[in-house]
Amino acid sequence: MADPYATLGVTRSASEKDIKSAYRKLAKELHPDRNKDNPKASEKFSDVTKAYDLLSDKDKRAKFDRGEIDADGNPAMPFGMGGGGGMGGGGGPFGGGGYRSTSGGFSSRDFEGMQGGEEVDLSDLFEGLFGRGGGARKNAGGNAGGFGGGFGRRPPPPPPRKGANINYRLAVPFADAAARKDQRITLADGSTVDLKLPAGLEDGTQMRLKGKGEPGPGGQGDALVTIEIDKHPFFTRDGDDVRLDLPITLDEAVKGAKVKVPTVEGPVMLTIAPGTSSGRVLRLKGRGFSKRGNGRGDQLVRVEIVLPADTSVLAEKLGDWQQEGNVRASLGV
Repeated sequence: MADPYATLGVTRSASEKDIKSAYRKLAKELHPDRNKDNPKASEKFSDVTKAYDLLSDKDKRAKFDRGEIDADGNPAMPFGMGGGGGMGGGGGPFGGGGYRSTSGGFSSRDFEGMQGGEEVDLSDLFEGLFGRGGGARKNAGGNAGGFGGGFGRRPPPPPPRKGANINYRLAVPFADAAARKDQRITLADGSTVDLKLPAGLEDGTQMRLKGKGEPGPGGQGDALVTIEIDKHPFFTRDGDDVRLDLPITLDEAVKGAKVKVPTVEGPVMLTIAPGTSSGRVLRLKGRGFSKRGNGRGDQLVRVEIVLPADTSVLAEKLGDWQQEGNVRASLGV
């Protein structure tokens, strides 16, 4: 992948806010849903998403800026050969051309400039490092070097690498997250997947879709979906519980009533006992978030008594209640 800063169109000194703003603009413009007849837009959407995933992670961004990883998040300096010395540094034995790794390991082009721009046969280089050339002695088993283990043999080639992972961010409505409703996501190739949300879901939970990443010689990479739970206008989360402030009238608080209460799965009827005071918390069992092990949290309903704005109406109600109380007392009820 190209330089992630260039992919997002920002400078290396860009703030987190600038990077996020650039990503949102490009993701909206290049999203597959808006470019169904433009496959190049899907490719660019994938590149933009990978670039944002790297630069939005402070640790990864710092490592990339220091040259410790490449734009795909792979280690850029095997064997600890950083820019200050060794093979990659200007003070190392090979001069100041720098060193980089490729997706498949070493590349002879990484050492251009060591001999006037000519490519170097790496097999000769490593044979020299491990004592096979010149006066290298062989052990009793016929292997080169004095290590007794076979440094003279070429190691088997590494297995082919899988394709790169693709990172996605999915905004999930609060009520859907609590009730674990399936969520549909559109991938970079234009296909859609219905996600089954896991128990114990939290903001920032990452889900892996195997084989939904980029193709590679060793097979498909994966899709990594980070869940972002949206805010709700009147529900709030408290661990596995859901909290709600419920306004009721003075009549309902004094005399008691059955009132309709919203939950993450639709409204239910809640009994308000006579004489309920403002601030009392009532519990609706099993109406919260799913727990990691088993079961669900509850919904905690905090009652708030709303007084009438007209004080004359309030005085009238107080008189009615007092009269009603006197009648009850005289009847012995």
